[in-house]
This record gives sequence, C-alpha cells and structure tokens, in this order.
Amino acid sequence: MFYGGDYNPEQWPEEIWKQDVALMAEAGVNLVTVGVFSWAKLEPQPGHYEFGWMDAVLDLLFDNGVFIDLATATASPPPWLAKLHPESLPVTEDGVTLWPGGRQQYCPSSPAYRNAAQLLVERIADRYGAHPGLVMWHVNNEFGCHVPACYCDTSAGAFKGWLESRYGSIDVLNEAWGTAFWSQAYGDWDEINPPRRAPTFTNPSQELDFKRFSSDALLECYSMERAIVKGATPQIPVTTNFMGFFKPVDYWKWAQHEDVVSDDSYQDPSAPESPMLSAMRWDLMRSLGSGEPWILMEQASNHVNWRRRNIGKRPGQMRAWSYQAVARGANGIMFFQWRASRGGAEKYHSAMVPHVQPESSRVWQEVKQLGNELKQLDEVLETRGQASVAVVFEWDNWWALEAPSKPAWDLRMMDQVFSYYEPLFAANVPVDFVTPTSDLSSYDVVLVPNLYLTRAGVAENFDNFVHAGGALVVSFFSGIVDERDNVYLGGYPAPLRRLLGITFEEFSAMPPDKRYRIALSDSGSCSSDQWSDPIRLEGAEAIATYEEDWLAGRPAVTMNRWGGGRSFYVGTRLDREGMSWLLEEVVGVPRPNWGFEVPSGVEIIRRSGGERVFTFLINHSDREIEVDIGPGRRNPLTESDHPPRLNLEPFEVAVLAT
Repeated sequence: MFYGGDYNPEQWPEEIWKQDVALMAEAGVNLVTVGVFSWAKLEPQPGHYEFGWMDAVLDLLFDNGVFIDLATATASPPPWLAKLHPESLPVTEDGVTLWPGGRQQYCPSSPAYRNAAQLLVERIADRYGAHPGLVMWHVNNEFGCHVPACYCDTSAGAFKGWLESRYGSIDVLNEAWGTAFWSQAYGDWDEINPPRRAPTFTNPSQELDFKRFSSDALLECYSMERAIVKGATPQIPVTTNFMGFFKPVDYWKWAQHEDVVSDDSYQDPSAPESPMLSAMRWDLMRSLGSGEPWILMEQASNHVNWRRRNIGKRPGQMRAWSYQAVARGANGIMFFQWRASRGGAEKYHSAMVPHVQPESSRVWQEVKQLGNELKQLDEVLETRGQASVAVVFEWDNWWALEAPSKPAWDLRMMDQVFSYYEPLFAANVPVDFVTPTSDLSSYDVVLVPNLYLTRAGVAENFDNFVHAGGALVVSFFSGIVDERDNVYLGGYPAPLRRLLGITFEEFSAMPPDKRYRIALSDSGSCSSDQWSDPIRLEGAEAIATYEEDWLAGRPAVTMNRWGGGRSFYVGTRLDREGMSWLLEEVVGVPRPNWGFEVPSGVEIIRRSGGERVFTFLINHSDREIEVDIGPGRRNPLTESDHPPRLNLEPFEVAVLAT
C-alpha cells in the first residue's frame, strides 16, 4: 500500500532533507511525488539544466526506503518562457492574457510551450529512467485546473485543424453546426474562431466542439510527455492526477492512456454531504480504470487554503476518509504536501509535517497512525469491489446539457447524478459509473440521469440491456439531441421512445418556487420541481402521477415492460423521498448481504478477491454507533478478532477480514 505525498525539497535547505527522510520512516511513508513544480529549479535559464540537487534528493530517498513518483515538472513554466515567448501565454474568451505569477500559465497548443516541455522531459527521462527508486511517472499536474481552454490565435489555428480533421469539408461542418441559423454559414476554414465573447449566445454545436477540442489539446500535451517517458522506461507506469468530476476534461478518454488512475480530492470537512461526494468520485476513479486499483494522489491532512472559510478536519476525519478511499479501490493514500510551506500561495494549506514541531501536532500523530496501519493491509491490494448497479455518465453530454439557451438554464448534470447516487449511498449499495456505450451485461440496474445528448448506438445498447432482463431508469430531458447537438425530430425522446413506451410533444419547465405533489403507486406521495414533461403513454404504464394543475392525473413516472426487463422514465425532478421510493421499492435495487444489520450512519464497503474478503465500516457521524457484527471477524490491523459488538466512535473505522 503506497503512502506519502508531494515532496518539494527545493523549498528547503539541504539540512532539512535528512530530517525529512527520518520523519518519513517514522510515519511509514514509502512513496513521494517529486518535482511537480520544479521546472525553474531544474532549468533556471533556457537550455541550462541543473540536476545535481535532484540527484541528491532521489538518492537520499531511495537509500532510506522511499520510492519515487517522479514528476515531469511541466505544470508551471518558469518566467523566462513567457519573456522569450509571450505567445505561449493563455488567453481567455474575453481576450485577456493570463500572465506568470501563479501557475499553469501556458497555452496547451503553443509550440513554444510544447517544445520547451519536450526538451525538459527528454532530459529528465534520460537522466532518471534507470534510477532504482523510480516506480512511477507523474506527468504534469492537474491538467486544465486553472486554464481549461485557451482562445488565443494559436489555439484558433489548432481548433480549425481539429475541425477539418473531424468533418473533412466545410459543408459538412455547416450542416453539423446548423449555421443556416443567424447567418453563420462559413465559406472557408479560416473564417472559424473559438467561441470568443459574442453579442449573444454563441452556436451551441461550436461550443460543444470547442470543449472537445480543448480536452484533446491538453491530452496531446499529456500524450507527448507520456510517449517520452514510456520510450525511456516502458516498464514504469505513468499517471497524471485527475480531479474527480472535473467538467473541462473527458476523463473516460484520458483514462485509456493512464497506467494507473489517480485522483486529487479536497472535500469540505464541514459539509454533511462530503462523505457521499467522496464516495461518488472514488467510484468514478475505480470505474475509469475498469475496476483496477487507483491512487488517491492528493488530499489535505487538515485544511486547505482556497475556500472562503478553510475549515479543518476534525480528529479522526482524515483517517476515516482515507480508509473510505481504500475501501473504494485505492491502493495508495497520498497528500499535498509533505512539509507545509513557509512562503507562497499555499503556505496555509495543511501538510503531513506542519509548521509546528511534529511531536506536538495532532495532525502529525494522525498521519503517523494511518501510515503505520496501512502497512498491515497488503492483503487488500489484490482485491476489488463489485457492483450490480451502474450510473451512466459522459462528458460530451455534460458539456452539451449545460450550454445556454435551454428550457431550464439551471438544469445541472451533477444535481441529477447526486439525486440518483444519494439514496444508493445511504443504503450502502455499491455503484459503478459507465459510458452510454459500455457493456452493461454484468449489471442488474442501470441509471441514466439526463442523457440529453444520445449518440448513435446508445438506444440499441440500452434496448439490449433491458431486453435481456435489466432494469433501466431514464431521467427527463434525455434522448433529445445527437452528438452534433441537433434535435431528434418526430416526438421526444425520439431514439428512446420505443424502449420507454412514452412520448411527449413539449417541454414544461416549472417556475423556481413551484412544486408539484406526485401520487405514487403505493398510495404514498412525494413532491417534484424544476421540470414536468406532459407524458403520453405508448405502451408504458404510469406508476406515479401529478396531483395538481393542468397536469393533474397525467403520468410523472412510467414503467414499460420490454423483453425480459423493464424501463422507467422519470419526467420530473423527484425529491429525495421520491427517488428513494423509485429506486428501492419500485426498481428494487439489489442490496448486498453483509451478514449483519448495518445501522443508519455507518458506511459499509467490501473488497474481495479469491478467498480474501475485506469489509470496511466507517462512522461518518458525530455520535457513537453500535454494530453487532457477530463472532469470528478478524481485525487485520491488529491480527486479533473483533469483539462481536463494535462501538464505533465518531469518524472511527473498522476493517473486517474473513
């Protein structure tokens, strides 16, 4: 089990380095990420490289039992690059140039940036590829975090080339973008620009393609660096750190080029929904890697520095969230950063080693405890999670759904994902994330929140899943446009109409302060808001109906029997009680058999492989909770048996091995 964090020795004098490795041994650290922001130290002047300090650091780490995740250092170019090549700086859609003084001040399409990055990475790979401490490459850092897209002239040229490769001819592009509207028809590729600031709405198909291009432009930077380090060390895995549900970058596409998926996670310790949000993003990380283990590359040991109020983690909370990541597939727990900085923009961001003397720090004691506990969990490394429920999620759809000029401008992808995930998390139901074209045959239930953009082949995939006996649940505003963001004609939702057994001819967004009462098929009721499709049945049956206004008596939720399975359509945004009713009572989402009762407030997750089964119980609440687990449950952290009844203190964790 990897344990450690970002190590930035360039911030400290050499005498501190020896103190660092001694503390790392004390804390059980066996992996550190080195060099993420060290470009200016490695190449202080163009073409003048200084590797002596890095040589000493890597040797010191390895000699003291610490392995290295070596960064390519390209995330933050040195000031000299902007001075020599101001055209390498990124430009916003308003035409504002972003200057040095922070980080990530580069245009992803800039030849000057790419050439300088290539030369640096080649030198690093050549010098350190054979280092015995190297176990992983870390390309760049948090791609797109601060500059997800650039609108400069260089990017404009690259965008035109991307479009020409995608569409082949200007006539095909005009048809795809619907440029007959508003006199937008293009006669030549050179007339096209990124969707810069315009008098009113820009073309939504153009916006969608620019988001695709921008994700691909960053991916080209990553792929260039990956090719260099892989060429030098084909046996060493490569990663770059993702950021959960990060909208600008299509992680499904990126994950195909990662040997190990890694994530940076900074949930708000004071937010009640944070455990659920962490679970959801980590289910995504596991899913991006097709179920293989991933690494929590960054988290805070205590507080961050960039929220309006930087609330710290309560005693035990960091440990609980770290175990939550392990339970959901992580084989490595890392932090940003090892030692808290004295200067710079993140000097008040917590670290493994705080500003105060470590021995007097609560945080340091928790860091030590966790690191030494994780040494006992090597058996977990070969185990995996299993899920029978999948949530469909796709970046193309997210981008298209949230472009302006929709029936409800406040319709947000993640709100709908939350509404499905929350009752499943509360019920401790394991979940995978999938694309609309994934193989769905291993799942019992597939949930489809707001699949506004439904590309060719998706309807057939869903059809086959349901026909084979699966249960499919589809939210409103799904099956509306194709991959070019052009509306399917003939009655909504055209590609899913036969499968769902319903249609409707208009959208009906609800006033912000309006709520409808919904009558449920079991004589109960719930409420809904935001959206209300006037559904007409075409073979489906109503299992929930509106109780008021002009929709009174009309279907709100429908069920259609199709082959051996069932498809459901949710034509409005149900409240929490309504979603729980739908998923638990109507659809019948399968729950795992834990072998004992799990009280409310306890998260429980299982990893298994061969004869090994590890069950993790986490109390995220601020009260003690008793759990009767029965006899014969081994505690791998102590190599003794748990008592039959556990008393889980707030943020306490129990690991059961069978």
